[in-house]
Amino acid sequence: MGRARESPTRESPTRECEFTDRPLILSFASLSSPLRLPLPCCPPAVPLGFNLMDVEDELPTAPPSANGGGEASLVAVSGDQFDLEAYAAQYSGRTRVARLLFIAGKCGSEPMWLDALRLAYDESLKGEDTTLHHDVSARIAGRLGPRYGVDLAWSDAVERRALMRKDKLDSELNGYRTNLIKESIRMGYNDFGDFHYARGQLSEALKSYIRTRDYCTNPKHVVQMCMNVILVSIELGQFMHVSNYVSKAEQTPEDIDPVTVAKLRAAAGIAYLGTNKYKLAARKVGALESSFLVTVPRFHLKILN
Repeated sequence: MGRARESPTRESPTRECEFTDRPLILSFASLSSPLRLPLPCCPPAVPLGFNLMDVEDELPTAPPSANGGGEASLVAVSGDQFDLEAYAAQYSGRTRVARLLFIAGKCGSEPMWLDALRLAYDESLKGEDTTLHHDVSARIAGRLGPRYGVDLAWSDAVERRALMRKDKLDSELNGYRTNLIKESIRMGYNDFGDFHYARGQLSEALKSYIRTRDYCTNPKHVVQMCMNVILVSIELGQFMHVSNYVSKAEQTPEDIDPVTVAKLRAAAGIAYLGTNKYKLAARKVGALESSFLVTVPRFHLKILN
């Protein structure tokens, strides 16, 4: 009996992922379980040999590592490999502080760790979030000298200004409510949302932004309201809110400009990542890069500002 003829194997098409100097960084400022993504200076050593779009089911959760801790292994990055100041310069405000604290918590290089905390401390003094400033100072814990302790004089001055600002906003909003001026009421709630966001009071900011919904008089106002809610919801890790308001913004009767479309797709991709729907996240990211040119390292909150 002759040998059975071997059936030819059909190779499935592959798509190589090209890694350039523009790495994909999707990050979150405040998550109870942060996604463990590589730092921007650590691209994978080899290209992927499969097409993410062809994956039929979502990837299962990775099993615990061999060391029993259940943590993914992280590659230590030295300061020589990574220009920390250039990376931080891509962000501003709360987002810059959040990125620097993330790097300080993940890097394996003590000089980089201290530099990240130093930059985060200096940036915290430019804002109005005294709680964030105290958190950064606590993480430094005197390792950078007495200059990088809690600045009590700055904190007291910021708190006094915030109290006066809140009283003024409250008085203005009450006047708008009395006169029943819808546009003024909407702007008053927006101002309150901006105030609470700058102070780090994210839950109060979210409430203020959502309250503008009843006072939106045109599609542009609806999109602005959705973008504000999406921004805060990402920081809070409330990804159902993100998905819902992305859909609401996309369903406005008027055409949305390309920049806003790109922002909404970025937000949807972040929401899918946060809920472990990696195939859908990959599709959103692919649609974003193919339809609109954006700088991917600024994918996080900066693109929503």
